[in-house]
Amino acid sequence: MTTIYDTCILIVDDNPDLLDLLCEQLGSAGYKNIRTARDCARAKAAFAARQPELMILDINLPDGDGFTLFRTLREKADVPALFLSARDADADRLFGLGLGADDYLTKPFLMQELLLRVQHILQRAYRAELAKKRLTALQLGERRVDLNDALVTGPEGTAALTATELALLRKLAENRGHIVTYDVLCSTVWGADYYGYENSLGVHIRHLREKLEEEPGRPRFLLTVRGIGYKLAGEEAR
Repeated sequence: MTTIYDTCILIVDDNPDLLDLLCEQLGSAGYKNIRTARDCARAKAAFAARQPELMILDINLPDGDGFTLFRTLREKADVPALFLSARDADADRLFGLGLGADDYLTKPFLMQELLLRVQHILQRAYRAELAKKRLTALQLGERRVDLNDALVTGPEGTAALTATELALLRKLAENRGHIVTYDVLCSTVWGADYYGYENSLGVHIRHLREKLEEEPGRPRFLLTVRGIGYKLAGEEAR
């Protein structure tokens, strides 16, 4: 992408009025390529026709649910995703984040908040794209991380990193051997307005450990510095 405004955004929601509003607001904010779908079948077709740089997914859809749709589309490509949902239970939010989504917004929401979250996700993806030129791989014991393709390869096979996990790992790798505070990590992933994301950070770090560590419960490389932040230790980056 040349700028974040050149990206393709796919919005999946069965409410035509909300789709129209989102298209209008995102268009007014400068986003040039917005595609919509009202159900899972049309979403899959739109995704196949052109892979988006961001997906905005409703959870309740007429022919399925957003969680299942997300898993199906992410098998094809690691595209950042923001869930929209009328479900405000913490369990649903954590489940969505646990699947690898980048954000979760409960309906009804402020349109300005959605625009800010979209901006932060796309800026993060853009920074990650630029960062590929600076750091390409990490060796963590028996696991090698390809930061260009967001893949972790080890004795058990290959695992893909989500966009959020990749952004966190890049920040930790850039400061390898040094503590990166909770505030810096949250700001890196969610931008300046990251208040309320501290718990989400912990969820993403836990999933990152599961992919990087030989024993996730006994971290060797991704270390917690209690009350301060996290540190990436181990062999040198390449």
